[in-house]
Amino acid sequence: MSLTKVTIYSDGASKGNPGPGGYGTVLKYKDPKGEIHELELTEGFKETTNNRMELMGVIAGFEALNRPCEVLVVSDSKYVVDAFREHWVDSWKKTDWKKGTVKNIDLWERLLKAMEGHRVSFEWVKGHAGHPENERCDTLASTSAEKANGEDI
Repeated sequence: MSLTKVTIYSDGASKGNPGPGGYGTVLKYKDPKGEIHELELTEGFKETTNNRMELMGVIAGFEALNRPCEVLVVSDSKYVVDAFREHWVDSWKKTDWKKGTVKNIDLWERLLKAMEGHRVSFEWVKGHAGHPENERCDTLASTSAEKANGEDI
C-alpha cells in the first residue's frame, strides 16, 4: 500500500524575540478520489521566540497525522529546513546535542519523535515572496502571535 502524500506548509512568528508568538500550519493532501483536503492549525504563546514557533508549526503538522505518510515540509525557515537538509540534527544527536549548546532541544526532540514512521523531505521557500500557502501560514502565525494567550513555550 502506498503512503498518502501530505504537504505541511508552516511558518512561525514572534513579536519580540522573546515575546508573544504564534505558528501557522497548513496541511494539504489528496484523497484516493483525487479530492484535495486542507487543514489549518495555529496557536499563540505569551512568551517565546521565532525559532521556537518555526519548530512548533512543523511539529503541529506532524502531530496532526494519524498514520504513516510521505511528507513534504515547506517552510521559509532556514533554521528548520537546513537542520535536516544539511544534517545538523544528525550531528547534534551524535554529539549529545553539542553538550547543551544547541538551543530548543526539547522541540527538536519532539519533532524527531513526531516524524517517526513518516518518509520526510524538506523544501525551503523565500518568505514574503507571494507563495500562497506560505503567505497564509504567515498570516495565521502573526494573528496568533497578536492574540497570544497560550502558555509560554
